[in-house]
Order: sequence, then C-alpha cells, then structure tokens
Amino acid sequence: MASLNFNNIQKSFGAGKSEVKVIHGISFDITDGEFVVLVGPSGCGKSTLLRMLAGLEEITGGEISIDGTVVNDMESKDRDIAMVFQSYALYPHMTVGENMAFSLKLRKADKSETDERVNRAAKILNLDALLHRFPRELSGGQRQRVAMGRAIVRDPKVFLFDEPLSNLDAKLRVAMRAEIKALHQRLKTTTVYVTHDQIEAMTMADRIVVMHDGIVEQIGTPLELFDHPQNLFVAQFIGSPSMNVLKGTASKGGVTAEGQQWPVSKATNLVDSQSIYYGIRPTDISIGAAGEGVPAKVVVVEPTGAETELLVQVGGSQLVVVLHGRTSVQPDDIVGLVIKTEKVHLFDGQSEKRL
Repeated sequence: MASLNFNNIQKSFGAGKSEVKVIHGISFDITDGEFVVLVGPSGCGKSTLLRMLAGLEEITGGEISIDGTVVNDMESKDRDIAMVFQSYALYPHMTVGENMAFSLKLRKADKSETDERVNRAAKILNLDALLHRFPRELSGGQRQRVAMGRAIVRDPKVFLFDEPLSNLDAKLRVAMRAEIKALHQRLKTTTVYVTHDQIEAMTMADRIVVMHDGIVEQIGTPLELFDHPQNLFVAQFIGSPSMNVLKGTASKGGVTAEGQQWPVSKATNLVDSQSIYYGIRPTDISIGAAGEGVPAKVVVVEPTGAETELLVQVGGSQLVVVLHGRTSVQPDDIVGLVIKTEKVHLFDGQSEKRL
C-alpha cells in the first residue's frame, strides 16, 4: 500500500504554436489505502492524469510521488502499480491462469509462489473454475474479473482502474461495482479509479476528485459533494437526475426566476437584484395542490415502480421532480411545487460559486 502526491501537475501535447495544455497545475494527496475516484466529462484530463501516474504519459510539469519518492523519471515497471483497462487487454492465446500469472513469469518468480498467488486471486474473484479457459470463452464480466485478477496477483502498492466497467451492460456494471468495492475493503490497497459515470463515483469512492477542463473543481466525500457543491459545475454534475437550476435575481424573501418567487432559507443573506443561480434537487421538491407553492404544468409522467419522475414546466424552463411511490398526477395538470427551503443551493450569477 502507498500514499500518493500530485504536486502542480501539468500536461501539454504538441509544441510551439500547436501546443495544447490539457492539465493545468493539479495538486492533491491520496492517503494510504484510500479509494479515490477521478470523475468528470470526456476530455477533462482524468485518464491523462492516471496515465501519468502509471508512467504511460510523460509529465510536462510538477511532480508525482509514490510513498514520498518522486516517480517522474521512473519506468512504469518500477513504480509497483497495477492497471486495469477498459478493454481488458488479455492475451487471447493464453488461458485465464496464464494471463493472471504472466507478470510473475516476467519477474521469473518461483512456480509454486506463482501458482499460490494465482489460485488465491482466482478464489477471491470466483474464477477457480475458469483457469483453463481462453478469453474468447468468457463473458465481458468474466474477462474484467480476469484483468482484475492479473492486477491482484502482482500485489502492487497501487491499483489503477481506467473506466473498467464502460464496456459492460447496466446490470453487470452494478454487480461489478460492488465486487470492486468489496475487493478494496478486503485488500485495502490504495486505489485510483477513473470514470465519467458519477453514480459509479458516488457509490464506490472514499473521496471524489471532480475534474473539468484540466483543473480540479472540488475534492470531497460523495455526500460532501452532493450536499455542499462549491460551484455550479459540481452541483449539476453530481447527482442523478441532475440538480434543477434556474437563473434569477434576488428579491425580498427569495429569488425571482421565470416570473415566479422561489423560497430560500430564512438564514440566507441576499443582496436585492443580485444575479443568482437557484438550484434544487429533484428529490427535494414535492407536489401540492394548485395554488400551493410554485405553480407548474406537468409535461411528462414517468413511473418506475418505487418512484415516479415528473417533468414540469415553469415559464420557459423545465424541471425534474422525483416522487417516492406513485401519483395520480397526469400530463397537462397544473400543480404546486413545494420546495424544501433548507435544501436550496444558491450560486453567484457571475462567478458561479456557492453563496
């Protein structure tokens, strides 16, 4: 296991006039045994950052340290890390057991030790019965478990996962999420996991690093990011369905947006006519009778069984409302949106930072 340190990390591709900077001075620490998820939209730099940690990309500026040792100029094979890729990267002509043992054979490890490690990893991942099969004979989920087994066998200081579940179907993704989390709880190896799926990030991470355009927007536990997003980007990126956001202006006792008055907590200090982004999560709105709360017109009703999702129209904006259980509300009904004022998020209209 190991601690990690990113100190003012920068990355550029190309040179001169064609130089493109993709990572802009990122700094943060990961403690020994922590499970940290790098999350953000495509092109934000999260996979590039992971590949620099792995030694697969050169670092343009700054320092990466593993257990206090700067690894900028260290070969990938000497960093004592194991990486699990999106594409599994298994050797098709080798059996499952041979794929898992390959890195130890390169090290010329003792055969009995190799067999013991492979069998132990196979038992952890329920691959015992598949050791003599070839990758082509396995399902996607089984192949991903083999790729994880190959990483476990190496007993590295750090596990790196680069979008390992994106090739799997939805049901299998949920199952594999639980498997990877359980694996971490058992092995307690420092883990850095890259994904664009914020549900994966929320359910798996000890801490999440939210990235956007090559910078870190916020770092925190899943619930810290959900309950206290520091800016509008994090607020809209974390949470599914995403937060409803309306552009408005501060007025006496609330925020005026889309021709309606939206309530805020009594403790909120707003300056009159201040430009405001008003945010409320779909689960923090309930439906009242017409005349109660903010009037809205129901556009779509989507029952999912345990919950019902509504799309409602207020002025020129559409909002999502998630209700527990079922509802008799129909499209074109006029309803009242009752807002949990203590759950309202307010952001500055210019800087987009949390107020």
